[in-house]
Amino acid sequence: MRSTTGAPMSRRRFLTTSTGVAAAATAGGLLSGCAGSVSSGDSGGKTTLTIMSSGTELGTAAEIKQAEKTLGMTLKVVKYDLTRLTAMLTSGSAPDIVRAEGSDAPYLASHSVAQDLDDYFAKSTVLKAADLDPVNDIWRWDGKKQGSGPRYGMVKDYSQNYTLWYNTALFDAADEPYLSETEPLTYDKLLDVGKRLGASGKKSKAYGLSMGGTFETFMIMTTQAGGQLFNDDYSEVDFTGDAAKNALAWYIDLAKSRITPSLAYPDPNGWDWPTFQAGRMAITAQGYWFGGQIVTDEKIAATARFAPAPQLGSKRMSTCYTGTGLWMPKAGKNKDAAWQAMEYFLGGAPAKKRAETGAGLPALKSLRPLLPKTEGFQKEAYAVQSKELDYFSVLPFTPYIRMDAMNAVIYQLTPGAIKGSTSVTKLADQLNSGINKQLANGKKLIK
Repeated sequence: MRSTTGAPMSRRRFLTTSTGVAAAATAGGLLSGCAGSVSSGDSGGKTTLTIMSSGTELGTAAEIKQAEKTLGMTLKVVKYDLTRLTAMLTSGSAPDIVRAEGSDAPYLASHSVAQDLDDYFAKSTVLKAADLDPVNDIWRWDGKKQGSGPRYGMVKDYSQNYTLWYNTALFDAADEPYLSETEPLTYDKLLDVGKRLGASGKKSKAYGLSMGGTFETFMIMTTQAGGQLFNDDYSEVDFTGDAAKNALAWYIDLAKSRITPSLAYPDPNGWDWPTFQAGRMAITAQGYWFGGQIVTDEKIAATARFAPAPQLGSKRMSTCYTGTGLWMPKAGKNKDAAWQAMEYFLGGAPAKKRAETGAGLPALKSLRPLLPKTEGFQKEAYAVQSKELDYFSVLPFTPYIRMDAMNAVIYQLTPGAIKGSTSVTKLADQLNSGINKQLANGKKLIK
């Protein structure tokens, strides 16, 4: 077994490369001191694990109780919060397991925060290397590139992120043909369909198309079109290439049309499910996991359909940029027990239940046959998804800052181009300046 201890990361070093200096400093000032409310270790001879996760993604309260019974441990599940996590890591009370998106794996590994899990995987009879879906490579980092080298975490479940769900009732009302189950739309044709489905302006009754305007969006579109946003060592981005500017222009056109929730005109519901469930969103690029929400509403399940991810260029790609999963901090005090819990949540009963409900594609190949095919929309979605896997890929990310820091710059600058007169060329220059400044600062902090 390799060393399970590492030099603790300073609070400043973690925060300044996480979400942006100003925002992080402000949040840290508000929430510092939270670490004292959580502890891990042995309590009366029974191991206590602290798990930082989001909502009920690992299970309901009753399911966590069942997990405690199965594992013979006490589980303290606390809400994921970056500032709280930072305080815990730097004050000697690190949680034992943490959730994160796979795009953060290079950052966590290169900053010596995450535990190398190769030895645990090598000995496991539950999470066997040969059974790992290829998406798990998103959690590998060899010191220079994502996708190879030691494993620093494991995916919980995943989707090819921009596969589409749509409401056939809204298509019927607009006399719009249904989307192909095998052939992807180009982004331009998708925008045209969205505009026909959604009434524009303040009197809009239904969004025609929901598509995020994030770094991930622009990275996927740029790569499909044959370009790239990162340079070879991931220390700089460039939005001024033709492919990147076409991606920016497409999104600004979409957002200006007001047929989509956007950075400038967000959906008051905060995310797509309530609006889609209410029949006020024709198309959403949420990925396969959204079917786990759809199955909870019989009415919307009767009109929901699934379609391939759109394409910007001639190279068909259907990517996963999140790969949300679990990792183990180096500074955790109960690593063997934490691994047992990871095996349970990622390969045991909770993983099987997530697969059976369609709440994402399973991270173990052996669980894929459990994907739901009972309801009509589930059968159709399974058929589309099975073919979509032929075009699966993962886009590598930088080790110098987290995805949140990238998006903080985009969220600050893009609304000016949607609401105002900022040209795409000027926006590209602004994004280069803002993001590259953060990347340069982050690079200085890796020893």
